[in-house]
Parts: sequence; structure tokens; C-alpha cells
Amino acid sequence: MTEAMTRAEIAKRLKKDFLKALQSNDYRTLEEFLIQKQIDVDTVFEVEDENLVLASYKQGYWLPSYKLQHSWATGLHLSVLYGHLESLRVLLKHKATINCRPNGKAAIHIACEVGNLDCIKILCSHGAKTNCYSLSGLAPLHFCTTKLSIPCAQQLIWRGADVNIRTNNQEEETPLHTVARYGIPEMVGFYVEQGAAVDCRNAHRETPLACAVYWALNGKEQTYSTDHHLICRMLIDYKADVNSRDEDFRTPLHKAAWNCDRVLLDMLLEAGAEANFMDDNGCGPLQYVLKVTGVRPSAQPEFCFQLLLNYGAARIYPPQFHKQVLQACCSYPRAVEVIVNTYEHIKSTAKWRAAIPDDVFEMYNEFYESLFEVCDNTPRSLKHLARCAIRRILFDRCHKGIPFLFIPATLKNYLLLEPEGILY
Repeated sequence: MTEAMTRAEIAKRLKKDFLKALQSNDYRTLEEFLIQKQIDVDTVFEVEDENLVLASYKQGYWLPSYKLQHSWATGLHLSVLYGHLESLRVLLKHKATINCRPNGKAAIHIACEVGNLDCIKILCSHGAKTNCYSLSGLAPLHFCTTKLSIPCAQQLIWRGADVNIRTNNQEEETPLHTVARYGIPEMVGFYVEQGAAVDCRNAHRETPLACAVYWALNGKEQTYSTDHHLICRMLIDYKADVNSRDEDFRTPLHKAAWNCDRVLLDMLLEAGAEANFMDDNGCGPLQYVLKVTGVRPSAQPEFCFQLLLNYGAARIYPPQFHKQVLQACCSYPRAVEVIVNTYEHIKSTAKWRAAIPDDVFEMYNEFYESLFEVCDNTPRSLKHLARCAIRRILFDRCHKGIPFLFIPATLKNYLLLEPEGILY
């Protein structure tokens, strides 16, 4: 019994010393341990891993929090994590199992996640699989999610990684979806050059363009990403389908409208996006902007409405005006103005005033007094009626036709529904 305990203690001490040598990149000590066969080259250690760099779990599995703070890893995984190339070479020299996944990830997955190009080169030259999946169903290319990992993605593809490989999970996302979501324009360009399918669909039938449009808004900060905007421009130039539909029949234009992203609305509409396509709930992009106007503090909804209406978006059904427009946009009078000015005449009802809180009505008193005055039973001004007649003729070509009319710029702006802050 005493002898057995002594052996166990010796094995424990050897394992501790081996781990210490891995962490300090003491490759000479590692070499001695392995030459003398004092420890198995594929020994698994339990180490701290709060950021889950070493671990990968299947979606839908519940794990206690203490399990998520530690991971199992071999010396190969730790050498890659620390970037210790000398230790990595020693382990591979002694036949370390290169595609081992003690906690769901192979060493090459970790190399991609930490963006270590040298490790990837060494691993690939020793037979690492460039298309292997982690336990959560991600291939190495799906771990290339930062600008620092661009050279890693390039190396993987040059060594045979499938640029159109899908995640082996419920998302079925290609690497192009991944970099479109993370906002890495350089990687998008490289993938397309290497044969990535521009209009590939994930499990939700979303294209990379739809992903880039949706993730262009940082929900927490309520700011818009110029990198995502650039990716959308690139994908459109690569002939991506601007009218693709996801599983809920939403187009990229719906997603841009949901974000109240005037830059992408303009870009998509100019590229041929249909302003009146409806989702499976019968909502067009205009209704999406109405739904989120109150929760997009950094947006300018009046310009979003202006764009959609100048591209022929259907107007709001007048009996629903109080509910869909005034309740949603009462704190944004310029947005209300843009929408009201698309009607030759629209009659106010008692529901209109009830839809506007008293404090908002007082804050924008001048505008709302003018709204109720022009939406009485009397006709609008002749100038406004002329605007409506011209817009009715041009319809969805207002954005193209009006700028070419031989009239002053102020009248062009008037015809294009430029808000003035008051109705007359």
C-alpha cells in the first residue's frame, strides 16, 4: 500500500513538473522527460480556461459553472495556447497525437482562435486536419474571427481547407457567413477570391449579405459598423442577391430597416432591393422602421422613411395611421412629417390626439398644431397637391427622376419629402 502511494505521488509530481515545463517553455526538460519515457506525451492536464479557448461544447448542453472555468488539455494544446514553438516541436517529434480533442478542440482550432500563424504552419506540416470539427461543430476556418487571424485563414486555405465548409451544428454557417457577421472585410474579399459562394445559405436561409446587414448595428452601443457597411458594399459588387429571403421571408432590406440603418437602406435600394416585399407576418421594411423608431436613439428615422417612400414603399393604411405612425413616432415629428406628406389628403380623427402623450404634444406643439390644421377637412396647398401628382407619376422612380428635373434644388428637396419641421 505504501509502495503504491509512493508511485502515485511520484507520478503526480512528474505530471506537475511536466506542466511547469510546458508553461515556461522549458523544452529541454520536456525532451528529457519524453526520452526517458517518464510521462506519456499525450498526458491530459486540467487547467484554468475562463475564456473557453481550450474547450468546446455541444449546443444545448447544460454544464455547471465550475466546469466552464477549467478545461482538459494535452501538452500540444498548451504549447499552442502559449505560443511556445520549441515545446510544440519537441512534442510533435515524440509523436504527440495531433488531432486529439480532450475537451472538444484540436490544437489547430486553438491556433486559429489565438491567431498564431507559426503554430498553424507547424501543425499542418505534421498532418493536422484543416477541415476537422470541434465538438461544437466548428471547423478551423470558423475560428478565424479577427483581423489578426487573416494570415491563419489564408494559410489554411492554401493548405487545402474548404472555403465553403459548413458548421456541423444547427447553424450550418460557412466561413463567409462567419466573417460577414464579425465584420472583417479583408477576409470576405479573400474568401470570395478563393471561391466562396456569395449567396450560400445557412440553416436559417440567410446569406452572408443578410448576416452583414443585421450585425452592422451594435445593439448594446447602438452604433453602426463601417466595416459591416463595407462588407455589404463588397458583397453587392460581387453580385449578391439583394432580395434573398430567409426562413421568415425577410430580405436584407427588412434587416436594415429593423436596424434603422439609413446607409444600408440607401445601398440596398440603389442595388435593386424591393421596397414592398413582405415577411411572413405581412410586414414590409417601412413597418419595420416604424416598430423600432422609439428604440434606435442614434438613428434618424425620417431619412429611412424618406428613402423607402422615394423608392415606392406602400403608404400606411389611413385608418391605422394613429396606431402605426403616431404611437410609434410621436417623439420624432420629422418622421411623422415625411409620412404625412405622401398623402394628397389624410383626415385626422380623435384617435390621433389620444395617440400623442401630452408632454410630447407640448414639446412639439408648433408641429402638431400644424398637423391637425392641415389634416382637417380642408384641402392641402396647391404646392403640396402638385408634389403628390408628380410623385404619383414617378412612383418608385422618384429617387432617380426628381434629381434630373430642371427646377431649383429647394423644389427637388420638397418633392423628395425633405422635412421642414412644419406642415402647410
